Amino acid sequence: MNEEVQAKWWASALMIGGVIGLICLPVAALGTRVGLWSFELGIPLMGIGAVLAVIVLFLGIIAFVYCLSRGLQAERSNLLIGIALSAVVLGVMGSQVMAAGAVPAIHNISTDTSNPPQFDKIVALRGTDSNPLEYSDEVAEQQQAAYPQLKPLISQVAQGEMINRVTQVLQDMGMEVVDTNAAAGRVEATDTTFWFGFKDDVVVRVRPEGGGSVVDVRSVSRVGQSDLGKNAARIMEILNALGAM
Repeated sequence: MNEEVQAKWWASALMIGGVIGLICLPVAALGTRVGLWSFELGIPLMGIGAVLAVIVLFLGIIAFVYCLSRGLQAERSNLLIGIALSAVVLGVMGSQVMAAGAVPAIHNISTDTSNPPQFDKIVALRGTDSNPLEYSDEVAEQQQAAYPQLKPLISQVAQGEMINRVTQVLQDMGMEVVDTNAAAGRVEATDTTFWFGFKDDVVVRVRPEGGGSVVDVRSVSRVGQSDLGKNAARIMEILNALGAM
């Protein structure tokens, strides 16, 4: 009888551990987004969820084998729930680790690596704790190796009309357009991620070229060393949308 009670305690505890590990992920992200804590606390909280998931997965498998060997039936469902939830947590975290390992640890991406578009109005909004805006030769080399597909968009659309299209595309993508300066050929916007509320700043430069225009896009994360490829993906989405209009 005592053995059965102990087994049920294991099963319940491991199931609860799996639930807590899973909850840590959205709580860490959404808590950061709404300002309950900074991302410096949110990221470690996700790490705690991952560690808990490893523990539950390891002990859960051992406990499940124990139940099979002792013929215990009632505990198996709780154990399987804990194991499954932990596998989900580790799958999510593992995919993030793989994404980070697949791209260079940079967060400043531009279609023009020799003369990247410059921010203006957004500079004052980034704050003193944000990543610097300097674009170094080292970053340019890493970007060209990782994202050779990022090139300026050469269009037959005149500069003035292209500025209007850029503004529309950025708004359609859910970004906050901070400034549209037709005279300078520049549009600035900020994109806020859903989960953590991270802010990435975008500047689009449109220069006249004959009767058409040349479009360059730059996207920079305010925080974090690696962007997991998000800035490059955002730039490609912008260029593809403009090219399809």
